[in-house]
Amino acid sequence: MDFKELIKIMEALRGKKGCPWDKEQTRESLKPFIIEEAYELIEAVDKGNPEKIKEELGDLLFHIVFQCQIAKEKDEFEISDVIEGIGKKMIARHPHVFGKADSKNTDEVFVHWEEQKRHEGKLQESILEGVPETLPSLLRAHRLQDRAAGVGFDWGRVEDVLKKLDEELKEFKKALETKRQDEIEDELGDIFFMLVNISRFIGVNPEDALKKTISKFISRFRYIEMNAADQGRKLSDMALKEMDALWEEAKDKKK
Repeated sequence: MDFKELIKIMEALRGKKGCPWDKEQTRESLKPFIIEEAYELIEAVDKGNPEKIKEELGDLLFHIVFQCQIAKEKDEFEISDVIEGIGKKMIARHPHVFGKADSKNTDEVFVHWEEQKRHEGKLQESILEGVPETLPSLLRAHRLQDRAAGVGFDWGRVEDVLKKLDEELKEFKKALETKRQDEIEDELGDIFFMLVNISRFIGVNPEDALKKTISKFISRFRYIEMNAADQGRKLSDMALKEMDALWEEAKDKKK
C-alpha cells in the first residue's frame, strides 16, 4: 500500500457510504486524538520498540491525512499543498544544505533558521512568540528559556543558577509563613521555572527527567503494594515506617 491508497481510504471513510463516526468528525473534535497519538508515539520512542514506533507513526499520519481531507472538503487546501509547503520551507531554512551558505555547527544553523523565519515574516515583536501555549508547562518553559538564551540572556555558570534556586527556595519558605495561597503559588512556580533552567543549562530535558522519576515512583510504590498484598494487608493499615522500609528495599533491588 502506498500513500495515495491511504488518502483513498480516508476519502472513502468520509464519503456517502463511509463510516458514521468518521463522517461526524470535525477539526475540533479530533484535537484530543491527535494529542493522544503524539504522546503514544513518544512513549513508543522512549521504550525503543521499533514495531510500536511504526504503528504509532501510522496512527499519527492517519490523523494528518484526516485533517487534510476535512480541509479538502472545505475547498481550503489538499495534502499535496501541505507536502509542497513543508518541502519548500525545509529547503529555504537549510541554505547550508540546499544553497551556498556555510554552517559549521549547530549554533550557526540556528542563526540561519531564525534569519529565514524573519524573512518569512514568522518572527514577530518578541523572540518568545511562536512557542505554543498548549505545550506541557515544563517543555514550554524549556523552549522559552532556550529562545532567551539564544540571544545571550543566560547564566554564565551552573553555580549561578543554583544560587538563584537557593534564593527562590528562601522566598518560598517566607511565602509559606504568610499562608497566602497566591504568594505560595507564585513562589512555587518560580522554583519550577528555575529547576527547568538548571536542567536546560546542564543539557537535561526536564520532561524526560520527570517521566523517569515518575516511572521509578510507580515501580517502587507497586513494590509496597505487592508486599502488602502478600501479607494480606491493606496499605491503609500499614504504618508509614513500614512503607518507608519497603520503599528502601525497592530502591536497593534496582541498584
